[in-house]
Amino acid sequence: MRQLKETGLTKEELIHAFKHVLRGRRLDERLWQLTRIGKTSFNISGQGAEVGQVAMVMAFQPEKDYFLPYYRDMTACLAWGMSSKDMILGSFGKEADPSSHGRQMPNHYGSKEHNIISHSSPVSTQLNVATGIGYAALLEESDSVTVATTGEGSFNQGEVAEAMNFAAIKKLPIIFVVENNLWAISVGIEEQYANKEMADRAAAYGFEGIRVDGMDFAECYLAFKRFVDEARAGNGPGLVELMVSRMTSHSSDDDQTVYRSKEELEEMKTKDPLAAFQKQMLDEGYLTQQDIDAMELELKEEINQATDEAEHMPDPDAADILAHVWAEK
Repeated sequence: MRQLKETGLTKEELIHAFKHVLRGRRLDERLWQLTRIGKTSFNISGQGAEVGQVAMVMAFQPEKDYFLPYYRDMTACLAWGMSSKDMILGSFGKEADPSSHGRQMPNHYGSKEHNIISHSSPVSTQLNVATGIGYAALLEESDSVTVATTGEGSFNQGEVAEAMNFAAIKKLPIIFVVENNLWAISVGIEEQYANKEMADRAAAYGFEGIRVDGMDFAECYLAFKRFVDEARAGNGPGLVELMVSRMTSHSSDDDQTVYRSKEELEEMKTKDPLAAFQKQMLDEGYLTQQDIDAMELELKEEINQATDEAEHMPDPDAADILAHVWAEK
């Protein structure tokens, strides 16, 4: 594992990053709890991908760059600028939900304030939208960079080929990210693709692709920083295959014990990226156990307050169900 000092980030920035990772995990656990006690209806978890997602975001400039996430990117959206309360509002389907005002499924993240573009339920369609944003940046001579993510199962959709091909031809400032957790619902990678690595596909379109270890914060950050710097300089798109874990079932409606072995699931628990990142922060002297305990307490209070406030906020007004569906003169 690469040393955190190699990132060039300050101690404060690394602590900030770790807190986002921890916040993402604890908030994800809360959202699972809410489904299990019947207060919300659905959740798709990002547990196992938090370290790679935060490392990715740290390489961008959210105040001017654009993010088109997919449904496991809650931690990335938190690091980009959304709040715990924003996420819980979406899960409860409340009017104040910034993603859709309670009109979309949970886990369809969006925030106009933070340049986060919500995706539609057909997977990978956000990559085509990303090319439009990247093309606009090119035409406007802006130095903003767009990042669009999806899973390795969704990466086989035809929209991906269209998006990558157009981005390469126009040398658009886009970073495509495939978060490879080895499972597309219940389908393993041996039935998903025949190429050795998803990153290999970039060469077919004329730009660089790289596979990185999502367990290693420093490796991820440095890879993304290089690709973002290249895109911002006008050198076109890049593809990052982010190798992550899927520590939970595909969604709250799935049971992965049906198709994954007990041995595999037990081994995965021993490779929790949060635990690895926490150990690295302790070993390299960025945090003490007392610091982490205090952070845990602070986040527990934050998430409890966000849950209580979100649950008691107004639901959408049924009379407005057709608002924003089409343009009105």
